[in-house]
Amino acid sequence: MNHHFVTIEGNIGAGKTTLSHLLARHYNARLVLEEFTDNPFLPKFYSNPKQFAFPLELFFMAERYKQLKELIHTTDLFQTITISDYLFTKCLLFAKVNLPEEEFRLYQRLFDIIHQQLVQPDVLIYLHSPVQKLQQNIRKRNRSYEQAIPDEYLFNLQETYTHYIKQHNIKTIFIDASNADFLGNEKHLKVVTDALDKDLGEGQHYFTLP
Repeated sequence: MNHHFVTIEGNIGAGKTTLSHLLARHYNARLVLEEFTDNPFLPKFYSNPKQFAFPLELFFMAERYKQLKELIHTTDLFQTITISDYLFTKCLLFAKVNLPEEEFRLYQRLFDIIHQQLVQPDVLIYLHSPVQKLQQNIRKRNRSYEQAIPDEYLFNLQETYTHYIKQHNIKTIFIDASNADFLGNEKHLKVVTDALDKDLGEGQHYFTLP
């Protein structure tokens, strides 16, 4: 594979972390996982979004920046590929859904200052799943604070991601993950690794799992 920095994105419950683990093992890559459980505002946000959305998003942005900034300054002689289960722009996408307009404008100013200091991935893998499938996955992983996430919230995130994917300039492997079972079906993982191993041109490349 010619890519050195691969990022996986998708809605809540799309399977980002599972696929990241499998790809890191396949390519003997360094794995960067979002440390969402360290965010003390996350359970509070789901119970009271209006009150806790701004500190939630600020905390996430600070932690993601710290993690990705450290990545730039560290090298690993034995692992030349890095796999991450989030894109830093995720900060802005979630903030757009969660914050009122004035708070979002302030947040975006901070984001723009920070974002330019980070390295963009060589390729983005985007996992697209219908909301019904996302809800099934959310129930299956059984995080208590996620169990009451409304469909409307997932739809809003889905639309925000889709709009971003259409207009950004990162090479993108778009996977229809409606029936994804990366752990149980080797053919599903092979679709992704085959796509990464190809010399894909710039732009978006769409793949469907068998």
